[in-house]
Amino acid sequence: MASSLPPSVPPTHPAVAMIEGPRKPLGIIDQPTVPPKPSEALIHVTWTSSTPLDLHRADGGLLINKYPFLMGGSFAGTVLAVGSNSDPNDSNSTPQNKQAHVQVGDVVFGMTMDGVEAESTFQPYITVPLWRVSKLPPNLTPQEAVSVPTNLVTAMHTATHDLGLAMPWPVPDGWQPPAAFRTAPILVWGAASSVGLYLVQVLKHWGYAHVLAVASGRHHATLKGLGAKECFDYREGEDVVVGKIKRYLDGVAGTPKVPFIVDCIGSRDGTLRPLTQIAESGAKVAVMLPVINVHAAEDRAPEYEMDISKVLVGHWKEGVELIGTRTHFYAENKFFKDHLQPEIVPALLEQGVVKPNPLKIVEGKTLLERAEAALSLLRNQAPSGEKLVWRVAEEEA
Repeated sequence: MASSLPPSVPPTHPAVAMIEGPRKPLGIIDQPTVPPKPSEALIHVTWTSSTPLDLHRADGGLLINKYPFLMGGSFAGTVLAVGSNSDPNDSNSTPQNKQAHVQVGDVVFGMTMDGVEAESTFQPYITVPLWRVSKLPPNLTPQEAVSVPTNLVTAMHTATHDLGLAMPWPVPDGWQPPAAFRTAPILVWGAASSVGLYLVQVLKHWGYAHVLAVASGRHHATLKGLGAKECFDYREGEDVVVGKIKRYLDGVAGTPKVPFIVDCIGSRDGTLRPLTQIAESGAKVAVMLPVINVHAAEDRAPEYEMDISKVLVGHWKEGVELIGTRTHFYAENKFFKDHLQPEIVPALLEQGVVKPNPLKIVEGKTLLERAEAALSLLRNQAPSGEKLVWRVAEEEA
């Protein structure tokens, strides 16, 4: 049986939603506040972060089949209630949730699924499964923490599921990848993006020592400090950066020269086209979906492709394996569902293995103004090496 709401919690609350469709102004709708069931928590959301997916939803209507569509997939806030003891017949119940890892009053953060009415995070109250909740480490603020989960989960899922790299947890004492993997080049294009920054850090932590980072030159010192072995500047132009990467790889033994490639941007012409000149037969190329054929602008609708096999057909060398990264499927990995957000993410942050992205706090007088301002920054491609973070609830819990 579901719990009741705490007396101080209102039965309804405002939520940011796409009401009419793509490229229409966002709006505020009234949503019921949902009492937590077993293995769920009711959370008062104080902070959220914006991601490119928000822009893909708002301007391109990506994977939306009905409106209104509630926005937001990350949160930081305070636990107001936890559902009664886990029910073994509850589909959300997992072994570590038999005794909840968070309790009322804990400050928490996490990644949820936008479009799910009770979970979407551009609203001051959400009700989420406990496997989506991380307890705030003592060395972070909620603002820092909310910048982490969507992109760190994506980095872990990409490395393990899409590239097939081993990342055991807990990390055994003295553990290293097999020598062939430890020294194999891993090319991360868009390494200063939110996903890229975390990917560089977790690869270093698990012993992958040959990370090649493609990013604006102003981020190279940071990336080398986080674990990149060599950096390349895409701003020098496609021919120049591709040529420099190829010359570097002339000194690398093995075939393919770069067995693992991650495109953290997913731009058909900006990132994938140059990668067709680098990826050799046998390489795995993981691409953040959707592929952006035309980027959104104030006066232009975006164009996307979700099927990676349809992108630049005939340009890839035979034998290149193209993989479209779909982060929201990470929970199909039972171990990750049970441990990634409840345990691994907060531990990596508390241990200093992963450092939160630099932040840009988005201002606005109202919840709706802040949501729209963040979208505008994404549309204008303003963020570089930083994460957009903004306040949801006007008051503390």
